[in-house]
Amino acid sequence: MIWNVLFALGGVGVFLVGMLMLTEGLKGLAGDQIRSVLARFTSTPLSGAVTGALTTAVVQSSSATTVTAVGFVAAGVMTFAQALGIIFGANIGTTLTGWMVAGLGFKLDLGQAVLPVVFLGAVLHLTGRPRLVAAGQALAGFGLLFIGIDFLKDGLDAFQGIVTPQDFPPDTLAGRLQLLGIGLVITVVTQSSSAGVATALAALGAGAINFPQAAALVIGMDVGTTFTALLATLGGGTMARRTGLAHVVYNLMTGAMAFALLGPFSAFVMPLIGGGNGQIALVAFHSLFNGLGVVLILPVAQPFARLIEWLVPERGSALTAGLDPAVLPEPPLATRLALDCLERLNIATCDHLCHRLGAELPPDAVRHDSEELRAALTELRAYLDRIILPPGTKDQTQALASAFHALDHLFRLLHRCDQATRIITLGKTHRLRRLRGLMAGAAARQARPADRQATEAMLDRLRTLMKDQRRAPRDRIVAAAVSGTVSDQLALDQLDALRWLHRTAYHLWRIRVHQNRAAAPTDPAIPPAEEARIEVTQD
Repeated sequence: MIWNVLFALGGVGVFLVGMLMLTEGLKGLAGDQIRSVLARFTSTPLSGAVTGALTTAVVQSSSATTVTAVGFVAAGVMTFAQALGIIFGANIGTTLTGWMVAGLGFKLDLGQAVLPVVFLGAVLHLTGRPRLVAAGQALAGFGLLFIGIDFLKDGLDAFQGIVTPQDFPPDTLAGRLQLLGIGLVITVVTQSSSAGVATALAALGAGAINFPQAAALVIGMDVGTTFTALLATLGGGTMARRTGLAHVVYNLMTGAMAFALLGPFSAFVMPLIGGGNGQIALVAFHSLFNGLGVVLILPVAQPFARLIEWLVPERGSALTAGLDPAVLPEPPLATRLALDCLERLNIATCDHLCHRLGAELPPDAVRHDSEELRAALTELRAYLDRIILPPGTKDQTQALASAFHALDHLFRLLHRCDQATRIITLGKTHRLRRLRGLMAGAAARQARPADRQATEAMLDRLRTLMKDQRRAPRDRIVAAAVSGTVSDQLALDQLDALRWLHRTAYHLWRIRVHQNRAAAPTDPAIPPAEEARIEVTQD
């Protein structure tokens, strides 16, 4: 008997490994298409639900769909209500696994037939070519699913007539609640409702449990996925926490509705289907209450989204609000969020520079002090450090490198903004006041460039001008100090102010260069040695 238990547990394990491999392989094959499809076809919560269901059914991963939706909301591509449609639809997409298991795994008995598929998947994986590796992983995972089901069936078949429905909580209100709790625990332990559903289907096929007991277990498994959602929000940003809470509330509501439907479904639908089709009836019930839950929640998606936003308010600085750790498993999305944050910090820092120079800011500009800006820059740098790009992503690697360079110059530009003595000196002569005005105008244009390339060229000319202005008047200022026309301290302050103008113009130019390079990473980059030479000679 112990071997049968081990067979059953091994079957669950092989099934889980197969699911993981299938999901990773399908995600690798889909690539950026998941993101483009979700962004393109999600204009309303309804279209989001349909797109989320189809996408999840294709890649067999509701988490990948959900993380992508979180990233899009953080980036401002879609509203939270639209993202909720995707998240709700993903619940329907996950029910495809149950249909696949019930229709193929139990009806056709494919365990031995898929062994060549696993071998083919292994061969493709060994080729080393990214697309073939992903295809091989998906094929091997698909085969392992049915091998795991075979082990699970063989293990549980030995208990026929030994373990019966009478050994489980009875089909009463209290009994169903107990079974619901058991299903919840199974999902929490395995971290996979699909594996739990497969186990319930196997137990139902072996006669160990009856349909109402299996259905109560499946409801508990669906509710148990909320625990996974809560775990995913730990350490996450605002969007991840809102998504987790929405997932919990929605699944609890759907679970309560499914619990209420269990009695009528067992009484009226099961007799029509027939006792021999209990497994099909179980996955049909699973799809029914998930689909009905989406149908009922979509009309109130907007108020539901506002409720969740009220329960989970925005926290932290608005400058770094989009840096959600939950998106880090999707490096392309995380890179996009980081570049968007870099753009906001560039605007805020340049506005801060304009304010320090005495220039007026646009009416919609938000003032941030140096400490807030420094904290935001530090947070962005930490986020960039956590983005791990897979091999073969040259464009994204170059974009991240450019972001690091731009961030470094923003730190140094912010340091220049705090040099009050040099900034005050800029108002003491006509020449310095004129140069201060040029600097303020350039900073304002760098903050909100109408033409990025033209702004880069303008800042390069400004940097050259400030370099000339730093060198040309030096002898005149020194001579004035020697003759006593100006005090030695004022002469030193003026020289420092000219040096400040040159270095500040240089930082503005380099920030724009690297931002342009990050936005168009296919442009040829300056070799590292040349980059280092520029840093040394200019700063």
